[in-house]
Amino acid sequence: MTTPFPFTAVVGQDDLRLALLLNAVSPAVGGVLVRGEKGTAKSTAVRALSALLPEVAVVPGCRFSCDPAAPDPSCPDGPHEPGPGAHRPARMVELPVGASEDRLVGALDIERALAEGVKAFEPGLLADAHRGILYVDEVNLLHDHLVDLLLDAAAMGASYVEREGVSVRHASKFLLVGTMNPEEGELRPQLLDRFGLTVEVAASREPDQRVEVVRRRLAYDDDPAGFAARWAEEEAAVRQRVVAARELLPQVRLGDGALRQIAATCAAFEVDGMRADIVMARTATALAAWAGRTDVLAEDVRQAALLALPHRRRRNPFDAPGLDEDKLDETLEQFSGDDSQGDDDPDPDGPGGGGGQPQPDDGPQSGGDASARPEAGEGGQPQASGAREQSAVRAAEPFRTKVLSVPGIGEGAAGRRSRARTEHGRTTGARRPQGALTKLHLAATVQAAAPHQRARGRSGPGLVIRRDDLRQATREGREGNLVLFVVDASGSMAARQRMGAVKGAVLSLLLDAYQRRDKVGLVTFRGSGAEVALPPTSSVDAAAARLESLPTGGRTPLAAGLLKAHEVLRVERLRDPARRALVVVVTDGRATGGPEPVALAGRAARLFAAGSVASVVVDCESGPVRLGLAGQLAGELGGTAVTLDELRADSIAGLVKGMQSRRAA
Repeated sequence: MTTPFPFTAVVGQDDLRLALLLNAVSPAVGGVLVRGEKGTAKSTAVRALSALLPEVAVVPGCRFSCDPAAPDPSCPDGPHEPGPGAHRPARMVELPVGASEDRLVGALDIERALAEGVKAFEPGLLADAHRGILYVDEVNLLHDHLVDLLLDAAAMGASYVEREGVSVRHASKFLLVGTMNPEEGELRPQLLDRFGLTVEVAASREPDQRVEVVRRRLAYDDDPAGFAARWAEEEAAVRQRVVAARELLPQVRLGDGALRQIAATCAAFEVDGMRADIVMARTATALAAWAGRTDVLAEDVRQAALLALPHRRRRNPFDAPGLDEDKLDETLEQFSGDDSQGDDDPDPDGPGGGGGQPQPDDGPQSGGDASARPEAGEGGQPQASGAREQSAVRAAEPFRTKVLSVPGIGEGAAGRRSRARTEHGRTTGARRPQGALTKLHLAATVQAAAPHQRARGRSGPGLVIRRDDLRQATREGREGNLVLFVVDASGSMAARQRMGAVKGAVLSLLLDAYQRRDKVGLVTFRGSGAEVALPPTSSVDAAAARLESLPTGGRTPLAAGLLKAHEVLRVERLRDPARRALVVVVTDGRATGGPEPVALAGRAARLFAAGSVASVVVDCESGPVRLGLAGQLAGELGGTAVTLDELRADSIAGLVKGMQSRRAA
């Protein structure tokens, strides 16, 4: 068994360690979402937490970790008689991003259920995680159907497994901890709200702290057991402090003044629903217990707000998480009460300082440093001689767009845009299973077995089922696509009001791509050529940031933009061949610069048509005189053209009429 890296040996990351420890003190806080760049000890700290949790009393032999003091009456291994039970360490169960549904919730033996009427159930990860930690690395990449199952279990405290009318239920209450890199995409809002606390982490910019990180990691890699032994005393001290805080927790008093501050803070930051208030109250109580106090102070409420609210105040996916701390302090001061008066200068060794860290001189807390991030769009495309470049303009307000989809039926990653053959969705037929049976088609199975019952000597009420009789249901659902934006940033698009409207339209399409679980990419062209402003990624936030800082000006190398997009698709097809692409060209259709720019653009466009790549041209031409160049480009691409007005969801009637008129022509 691998020796885990000691929790107390993690350098810096004070907020991360504190959030994890508060959940160890009070699992009712609701778990932690850790956001940050790769290589910042996110997974290391989470995996080390289980060693600090108290042991769990379980019913001997129960696969579902029933509490001997209050066994689950519906436990599949029950009923259990009350008894002293046995003790084991708390578990940390890791859910792989690519796990199957059966691996998560468990599996029923359908063949035995049909033939013998026996509920033969193999528990999944939700059963293993009961009364422990369920850890999801790269939680933002988790497939939607697994997210749905997690949400159900988190809401009900139980997992249900159903296969063609046969069902099993077992308790599943766990501490949900997730880590993610925001550059790879965001979480669904429903799952985001299920995490009690959120923490932003980044690598320290302090040289001494970075040196200490490397020193400890090398020492651990050379001798994991010896390194862990050197930190055993600190680990034991933190473990005892967790136990003491758990025992003190029921005695902590949350006064009316602190409750008013919590309610006023949530109202001031306009968070949705009441879950934020409840999580803040539980977090503030856990902070007081962790500090060894029985009263919740103003400093506890402030720290609870910094941990519980940043991910809940986001109004749309492109808002950066975080809180205005000046506004927070003003709200707390305005609603301060006699029973929530904290020290104006909190003790640095109190609940927010250290979190069990044995080295007090590890350096400043490692937080997100916006100044350290490179500006989006640095190293912009060189301009043609004499071309004037205009500074970036702000995007207009985004709107709900018409649904754009790829024709036909694909087999790509689960999503919400185009039709696809998937493991989830409506049943469209049946086939013989290829490998393990996952979705039984009951009617087709019975139909396959019925002609053979007499030959198989059936005498009882049950069917005599053979493996060859089983039929897998074929289902149709939705897939996510690669939406590649090809944006004209030339001088013909540079009128400030016009470019703002164009950016607003692309931002609206990006928001739609976020909701439909697509990958996105961004190619821009202006001046003398084109560039890949953003390679295909799941981070719609990154695309929005690059779009916002996009300058305009110069000539219109339309052919260069199309050829660059074609190359991006070629490379991406090698990386992810199952994911189909939708190319969205945002332009007025003009082409200038170089010899025969219009003819060259037409030849580049026909490459997409030859490859049957789905495409849409967003026609940005304006004014009383229209040349119709965007429509001609759409014809060369083998796609359709829509105007900015037709792109809006409330303009579907106009869009349908326009498409009908184009077909009639």
